[in-house]
Amino acid sequence: MRKSLKWYSLMMLIIIVCCVWVFRDDFTPQLVNEGTSELAVDDRWGTIIASYVNLRGIKLQIDGKSVQTTGDNLFFDNDMQLYIASDVMPDWFSCASNFYSSNHLILEKYNSRIVLAVGQRTMMCDDVSMELASRILLKDGCVYVPAEVVEKGLSYSYTWDVNNNTAAFASTRPDEKVFPYSYDYRTEGRVPEIKNQSTFGTCWAFAALMALETSLEPEIKIDFSEDHMSINNNFSMTQNDGGEYTMAIAYLASWTGPVLEEDDPYGDGYSPEGLEAVVHLQEAQVLESKNYDSIKKAVFLYGGVQSSLYMEMPDGKSSSMYYDEGKSSYYYIGPEKPNHDIVIIGWDDTYPASNFTIEPDGDGAFICANSWGEEFGDRGVFYISYYDSNIGVHNVIYTGVEGTDNYDNIYQSDLCGWVGQIGYDRDYAYFSNVYTAADDETLEAVAFYAVAPDTNYEVYIVENFTNEASFSARRLLTKGSFSNAGYYTVDIPDKVELEAGSRYAIVVYIQSPNAKRPVAVEYRGDSSTASVILDDGEGYISPHGDIWIRTEDTKQCNVCLKMFTNNIEK
Repeated sequence: MRKSLKWYSLMMLIIIVCCVWVFRDDFTPQLVNEGTSELAVDDRWGTIIASYVNLRGIKLQIDGKSVQTTGDNLFFDNDMQLYIASDVMPDWFSCASNFYSSNHLILEKYNSRIVLAVGQRTMMCDDVSMELASRILLKDGCVYVPAEVVEKGLSYSYTWDVNNNTAAFASTRPDEKVFPYSYDYRTEGRVPEIKNQSTFGTCWAFAALMALETSLEPEIKIDFSEDHMSINNNFSMTQNDGGEYTMAIAYLASWTGPVLEEDDPYGDGYSPEGLEAVVHLQEAQVLESKNYDSIKKAVFLYGGVQSSLYMEMPDGKSSSMYYDEGKSSYYYIGPEKPNHDIVIIGWDDTYPASNFTIEPDGDGAFICANSWGEEFGDRGVFYISYYDSNIGVHNVIYTGVEGTDNYDNIYQSDLCGWVGQIGYDRDYAYFSNVYTAADDETLEAVAFYAVAPDTNYEVYIVENFTNEASFSARRLLTKGSFSNAGYYTVDIPDKVELEAGSRYAIVVYIQSPNAKRPVAVEYRGDSSTASVILDDGEGYISPHGDIWIRTEDTKQCNVCLKMFTNNIEK
């Protein structure tokens, strides 16, 4: 023990000396360089200590659970004030976080609203002004807030464990719902343009892209092309054939799109070739059927939820016994299945049951955006009763939208995505895709589907793959779990170098409770997937990871498992 303490002390001394040497000429690191948010000169000791703490890697615990962090989302400044990136706060602290006009950040949780201005040391919490010890910072386009905001505004206790380099937060209101009784994107400035699908069966594309757009609002206002999604989507369908959310996810996950509306305007029946995606979708979550708290939380924290309902009306000019035009309300109770997609952009728990043509069993409604133009409803928005038979059954939220520079390369053989599932009549299985590296690259991430909630996974790699016997040499890269079903990208913590021309097998062990076929696959299921290509991949499946079979040969399907890489600079 004494030897280890001496060694630790020696290392501390070396690091501190190195820090002094690094900062010998300038003790003012430029954490921020945008306007009034620039930091003042700090004392030398604060600089050294903060640098040491940040270099060690800050550990984080929230409500007793460890949270993975990076230097980009958590750091100490030279006054030893802990700063947190606002873009991770919805995941970490279950609060809404929206940045307006490159100046104001608004955080919301419970029924509280916190307004913060970049460069200022004040916080408006429910119209009450509070002084802060540190400023709100803007760095590389991201707003950083001091831990004090989390304490005072979001009701958390905060402690710093210097020995373990660990910041710990604990909610002082753990049993309360994080979202209010009503919420509306219209008052939040987060509703994109209401469009009109006209006579085409493209509601699914309008709903998917509006939900995607709301996930970027209000910081980024962008208009994606429904024409491109409904025409250039890898499926053998026309704009009159309809569609569903799995088609939208497949189109986005394959980086086929989205493209801008201005590059492919809607309604002309033509979609130009050669357009490239302007953002990359890396995650889409499928929420549990009729779990209204889950839907509300998703709308509150992330973006609009694509959902569906049965509409007796074919368009906004028609009438229905289930729709009250004067109150813009809709309520259907019956056996008909969903035939129309919309976007949930809010809710009101107190919306009167008496506002519907047929009175439901209780109050409450979702606030939904339609694709029948602004002439329908309240400028394109209407209320759907919580008691509607179909609303909230199928729900998708687009939670992982990244820039097109996130990875250099995508390897895939499932352009139509999750068409069906295979397995061994149990909730676990192994599956794999084999890829040949096109150049010298690093493996950065993999992506696949979770077909059920509470899915656990392990990701492996086999280097220099030759045949099925090679699977015995698989090496674990990472493991984890997903709360919801959906499409997920999993980062590889320790990047793997890939050699040009060599073959690599990405292997996933998956366990999805209550799913007897837990592996998502692409296959020719009907006329819409008749164009699926089976000779563009090399997929495998195994019950226990020892005996493997080729999916293209024995199951006539492609495994849904993508690989993302970056090029190695030469």
